[in-house]
Amino acid sequence: MVVHPGSSSPPLSAASRRHMAAALVFRLHDRGPELVREVLLERGWEEYDSQDHEDQDWNLYWRGSTFSSLEYRNLLPWQRLNHHPKTVGITRKDFLVRNLRRMRATCGSSLYDFSPTAFILPNDYTRFLAEHENLHLSRERSAYWICKPVDLSRGRGIFIFQDLKDLVYDGPVILQRYISDPLLVSGYKFDLRIYVCVKSFHPLTVYIHQEGLVRFATEKYDLSSLRNLYAHLTNTSINKLGPFYTAYKERVGPGCKWTMNRFRHFLQSQDVNELLLWQRINNIVTLTLLTIAPSVPLCANCVELFGFDVLIDGRFKPWLLEVNYSPALTLDCQADFVVKKALVSDLIDLMNYSASDSLRQRAYQNRQYRRPGASVPILSKYPGTKCQKMTGTDQRLGPGPLPRPRLLPPVDLNRTHNVVTSSSSRTQPDKTLNLIPGPGSRSNVSAVNSHGGAGLAPWLRGDRCRHRSEVTHHDTCETGAALKISGDTDISYRTPDLQQRRRPGFEPSRLTWKLPRINSMETEAPSDRTTGLREQHVPPVRVGDFIRTFPFNRATRKASQHTLDVKKVLQELQRLTNQLVPGQSEKTSSRRTEEELKKKSEGGEKFESLFWGLKDPPFISQCLRHQVN
Repeated sequence: MVVHPGSSSPPLSAASRRHMAAALVFRLHDRGPELVREVLLERGWEEYDSQDHEDQDWNLYWRGSTFSSLEYRNLLPWQRLNHHPKTVGITRKDFLVRNLRRMRATCGSSLYDFSPTAFILPNDYTRFLAEHENLHLSRERSAYWICKPVDLSRGRGIFIFQDLKDLVYDGPVILQRYISDPLLVSGYKFDLRIYVCVKSFHPLTVYIHQEGLVRFATEKYDLSSLRNLYAHLTNTSINKLGPFYTAYKERVGPGCKWTMNRFRHFLQSQDVNELLLWQRINNIVTLTLLTIAPSVPLCANCVELFGFDVLIDGRFKPWLLEVNYSPALTLDCQADFVVKKALVSDLIDLMNYSASDSLRQRAYQNRQYRRPGASVPILSKYPGTKCQKMTGTDQRLGPGPLPRPRLLPPVDLNRTHNVVTSSSSRTQPDKTLNLIPGPGSRSNVSAVNSHGGAGLAPWLRGDRCRHRSEVTHHDTCETGAALKISGDTDISYRTPDLQQRRRPGFEPSRLTWKLPRINSMETEAPSDRTTGLREQHVPPVRVGDFIRTFPFNRATRKASQHTLDVKKVLQELQRLTNQLVPGQSEKTSSRRTEEELKKKSEGGEKFESLFWGLKDPPFISQCLRHQVN
């Protein structure tokens, strides 16, 4: 072990060496969800234990409920949370109704026409009565309504009615116009559970998983029996208690779920414009996120998995039902096993953990930053000028001798932030630190590394980019404009002053040796070098089965890079959707050549995006050329 002269740190014990060589640490709230634990343990992670770890000694904290503002403020550079702050604007039913209503009034009902007419009771009771009366006087006397408590999940408290006398409630509820003509599979109603990952709100970066779930009612759809929830609701928590859950149902089969891949085969048997359908669902996700994106506080090191519930009607129009804050990760059937385990594994790959995450956890844990002159201990000699890539096989997965850990070289904190390597490599940031995903990984490693490769931490490599996240979320880098609008909720960080020279009688402040939290407000404007680095970075187009759906071209990337330009994003979404509508592509082709269309779709540079929804997703530009031809 190498210890810097002057350091009073005692020699490391064998137990300490084993702990330092351990994998990244995850922390689960209330011991769940079990699937997350299983996937992370298989990938070589270590579970947090309050008896063996300190309070801040973890890399990922996963919980189903919200985190407090203090927990966001106290985030350390290597730590990540599985929720962004203040996303309740779309995950609580009444807030979602208000936000969609506001966007419909601001941006037009033609764009925000994917949510059924809704009222929040008791406040909107008078408006609801007026609407109900208008429908009764018109030809639509057969209007149905569905009543949902605003703060309950899993189908609890939901009922459907037609006659006003059947409306009985004892708390805040929303009333939605019931979609009475849903698309059916052999007479059974279904909806889609779409898994959406927001990797960053600043700039907005959205991925949708290729595999989702199709959730069925377990009895045939029948408007004459509105009280039969097994025929009208698709919630698994309700239908798994039904009498026909295990029975074989025509074409649906036993149980109440399909994978999205099986649903694609069903669509191929229908007379439907598949490209347009998937793009409309994609639009629902993006347009819904736009309702809260400008108001979500800037927070580095967070990632969020949402569950979007989408219903398709008999005319193949998709409707948004609700957005789930912590979509269930329980395994109830074979479809759950196929979809959810791969989903969690891909989500971990999307977080793009690197060797530096493990280094900071170990450095903090062993208190090697207590003195400005202390160096990071290493257990093996650093070979060459580039760090060896770590693989999943480097982790402790069973009995036997421990592998030789490969850590970063010692750091001279008295001189500069540069890593001490050979003289020829001091000025070059190391770009080989990304972990090669372990045996459980499903990501395209080359795609991740080519788009989002992490180097050393800014204070370790001499990088002046102070705003960049110290983990590998390069797309969470913030500009000065974004920092200004974030105000006191900003959770970026300031690089500590590690260049103070030691002198006789000098007692360093504790702030000079502690690793920085990422909540300190950075007031100075970003340098040209920093801006250039941000502009060059493009988030990976695909990680496992997660497909990047926003930004999808150079124009939308530019519109979300600083202050989110919602108007420009809406224009690009509408333009892309119109090119997929039959008849629109012919008009477009008469005005532009195929080459011009390709250039426009790519934004004038190599910024290709895959078309989400199809089994083997092509590039959007290929879909547009196909429409033109």
